[in-house]
Amino acid sequence: MSFECRVSDIIPLRGADGRPSTNLLTIGEVIAVHIDEALIPDGIYQTALGQPVLRAGGPSSYFEILAEGRFDLIRPR
Repeated sequence: MSFECRVSDIIPLRGADGRPSTNLLTIGEVIAVHIDEALIPDGIYQTALGQPVLRAGGPSSYFEILAEGRFDLIRPR
């Protein structure tokens, strides 16, 4: 899956001390979403099939999402 975006704004950031930082905040508008149809069996997107990888906090730490970790949480009525 990928998102096609158009840049809306780029904002220079400041540190907690108020001094300018070298960091920028980029804000974009999603104009298209591209999804491999193999990831949408029976019309429902299956996250684990895409084998996503997530940052885990450390400089080299990551997690993967596995189908075995999926569970349903029913909303109370």
